Amino acid sequence: MLYIEPDILEKVNNWLTPTFDDDTQNKIKTLISSNPTELKESFYKNLEFGTGGMRGIMGVGTNRINKYTLGKNTQGLSNYLHQSFKDEPIKAVIGYDCRHNSKTLAKVVADVFSANGITVYLFEDLRATPEVSFALKHLHCHCGIVLTASHNPPEYNGYKVYWQDGGQLVPPQDEDIIEVIETVAYPDIKFEANNDLIHYIGEDIDNAFIDGSIKNGTFDTSDKAREDLKIVFTSLHGTSVTSIPETLKRAGYTQVYQVEEQAEPNGDFPTVKSPNPEEPEALEMALKLANEVNADIVIGTDPDGDRLGIAVRNLKGEMELLNGNQTMVLMTSFLLEKWQQQGKIKGSEFIATTIVSTPMMVEIGNYYNVECKVVLTGFKWIAKMIKDFPELKFIGGGEESFGYMVGDFVRDKDATTSTLLACEIAAQAKSKGSSFYEALVQLYVKHGFYKEKLISLTKKGIEGAQEINQMMVDARNNPLTEIAGEKVVRVEDYKLSIAKNIVEGTQENLDIPKSDVLIYYTEKGSKIALRPSGTEPKIKFYMSVNTTLTHKHEFESASKKVDEKIESILKSLGL
Repeated sequence: MLYIEPDILEKVNNWLTPTFDDDTQNKIKTLISSNPTELKESFYKNLEFGTGGMRGIMGVGTNRINKYTLGKNTQGLSNYLHQSFKDEPIKAVIGYDCRHNSKTLAKVVADVFSANGITVYLFEDLRATPEVSFALKHLHCHCGIVLTASHNPPEYNGYKVYWQDGGQLVPPQDEDIIEVIETVAYPDIKFEANNDLIHYIGEDIDNAFIDGSIKNGTFDTSDKAREDLKIVFTSLHGTSVTSIPETLKRAGYTQVYQVEEQAEPNGDFPTVKSPNPEEPEALEMALKLANEVNADIVIGTDPDGDRLGIAVRNLKGEMELLNGNQTMVLMTSFLLEKWQQQGKIKGSEFIATTIVSTPMMVEIGNYYNVECKVVLTGFKWIAKMIKDFPELKFIGGGEESFGYMVGDFVRDKDATTSTLLACEIAAQAKSKGSSFYEALVQLYVKHGFYKEKLISLTKKGIEGAQEINQMMVDARNNPLTEIAGEKVVRVEDYKLSIAKNIVEGTQENLDIPKSDVLIYYTEKGSKIALRPSGTEPKIKFYMSVNTTLTHKHEFESASKKVDEKIESILKSLGL
């Protein structure tokens, strides 16, 4: 039998007391007798908040998503809310996605809140994550919870926490809340609901959210242009089916073809290996339908409806998947151009992106004389900028991982409004004899041709976490001085908050919260970042290279040039 450390054994024995129900205890006993390795994985640590809240495998134990770990979170959060808003009636909104147990766990969270005297607005059925952020502000709530694991595999679920401004928790508040949660003992959790405080919500919020999406995501596109655009849409068995088709319909898009086999919400995601629009395989069925109906654009969203993948016809007329950086720069440029045409750029606006996304965002911001704020990975940091700088107007922003946010009526990435924005770009381009893709190429001509690539290495379990940590330790202890024949001229270490100028031998402090990220810049403008994922057992390598493009007819040769450069970097890094 596998040796179990005393501290893990103590946790296991605690979960075999009457505080925990019979079903939980029986499952633990089964693990003890038949799967001690899984027992150790389930109890060796407590689930932690990462980039996108708390995500984990469902099951028994402190390192798993279950009614007790989420109950403890919610009890601690309830205690914190009462400390923060004394003598104030507290309200919370709760949403959930298509995953197994999401509806049940959402009710558990609602029960605990209500048992602590907190009024709860619980969505009657699954909804996209951005609608919960919207509902929080719309209903003037103090916090919001979404039960989701985004695009993680079917065995996962998660718990996202939003605050009064509609954005996710950020330091130091998240750390303060975690401290309170850690003081909660499992017997302290109040599971007995006060059903008088639980109110179910649905259609009224849906309508308000769709109205907001149309207000923020449409831009003087003619009725004919919208009617002429052929759209293929897939929710990949997720929640966006509850909002995107109706939003497109109300906005005037009449040619919307859904992938029917993927329209039914299903936590097993039966038609895809991974319900992640970043993965080309996830959109195979949508691309097949697009070719059958001669569609102009394909849009697929992740299970909780906050991220989107886009495919459009390239210069050869073939459907091509775009990456998150490509859609982000085109969406941002389109928004800035519209704001400029409307005379709305006054010098007090900003766009935003993240440290591992394309540097092209800064170039576009400079072109329009609009500040581009560059933050840590995760939309909670973009939402924090909106909160921290109320004197500035947020136009739009995104990150490389297929997320985008239009305006600030939702304070998180929002696939519904972003889908509408993408269709507006495509419809207007088509009406002028151009295309979404050609508009992107013209951006490269104007600002420089930037191309990015992401490599993710999956390392599961205890050993995987240790291996990822060691890879980052090694990278810090033995920093690269050359990458693919290009000298490294600058290194940014966000864990130490230091940027080193290798050429001048100087260093400066990074005025940004600490994070386990290393970024290298080379003499020829290449950028390579290393970062452990905050939501999955992965370490990620982000590459960005660039070259000049003087005319769209040179696009193919320039594309080959940057592809070769990326391959050279991959080889240099042994990836």
